Amino acid sequence: MVRVGCALLLLAFACISLGCSGSKADPAATKVVETNNDPDVFTMQNASGFPLTTVQVRKVTDEIHVTGVVTPDVNRSVPVVSLGSGRVVEIKAKLGDSVTKGQVLLLINSPDFSSAFSDYQKFKADEALADKQLARSQLLYDKGAISLADLETAQDTHAKAKVDLETAVTHVRVLGGDVNNPSPLLPLRAPISGSIVDQQTTGGTGVRSLDNQTALFTIADLSRVWVICDVYQDMLSRVHVGDIADISIDGYPHDAFPGTVTNISEVLDPNTRTAKVRIELPNPNHLMRAGMYVTAMFRAHDKIDRAVVPATAVVHLHDKDWVFVPIGDSRFRRVAVQLGAQEKDGYQQVISGLKPNDQVVANALQFSSAAEE
Repeated sequence: MVRVGCALLLLAFACISLGCSGSKADPAATKVVETNNDPDVFTMQNASGFPLTTVQVRKVTDEIHVTGVVTPDVNRSVPVVSLGSGRVVEIKAKLGDSVTKGQVLLLINSPDFSSAFSDYQKFKADEALADKQLARSQLLYDKGAISLADLETAQDTHAKAKVDLETAVTHVRVLGGDVNNPSPLLPLRAPISGSIVDQQTTGGTGVRSLDNQTALFTIADLSRVWVICDVYQDMLSRVHVGDIADISIDGYPHDAFPGTVTNISEVLDPNTRTAKVRIELPNPNHLMRAGMYVTAMFRAHDKIDRAVVPATAVVHLHDKDWVFVPIGDSRFRRVAVQLGAQEKDGYQQVISGLKPNDQVVANALQFSSAAEE
């Protein structure tokens, strides 16, 4: 009986080991066996169930997509300052307004302006008196009543009075006044046509002398603008002065605004490790406004050779893009890749991580799902 019991026990153990219950093993449970210390290497028992594709090479136009900010062209921006001190009594234009050249922006009650007008009126009276004295002296000299020296003295006095008057007129005009329209208030006029992009004054504000005052307004001609982008250091080799950049704006998805790269900063931001790249472009209908966020796509002039794979061969996991490369013996290595633009036929450009003629799994998502089961 002991021998029979032992035999039955051994038979039961063998039946369990060999699956004598009659049920078949789940195929999904045998898809992947991770026997490697490297977490990026997978051993697939049914490797033939995952077709491979070959990395191709195409001539493509290199593209980079980054965000940027619209700023006024500094060559078309003018700070507006007052040459006379005083106090603002009326604001006639505000931040964001469009103004034309010569338009009055504000009025200032200015002692400097009052003094300049006073000098103008005095010198105008002096010039009128000198003119009469010269005419009288010329008449007397013609009749022999005075000497040539007296006539020359009158001429010199008239010439000096004329110079003083011209200087006074120039002073009034430089301050912003008009001698033909006397006014106790100094008008501050727009030096160019454009939009007010900065305002540093309000009604009642004191205006200091020119040597220590900030700009009261900044006017920019926004018919052409700059877009300033931050480009990471690992992408700088792909951006060059003269490259074409297409600017797109949220809200105008079907419009692209072409610009040109005109400057690449030689200094990196120590915090973000990025360099400032400047794009100059026209601004039709003033759709782009200062401070607006945009997307810039850089395109190189010449086409380059670049590896491409079907888009299905790439899977995005853990904030990275991956492909699966066969390394023999039913093993596959997961390789991180840097992607470029996607082609119209569904192929994906690969900037780094793969070489021409490499083999990769054609359906990376399916492979990844099987590997995780």
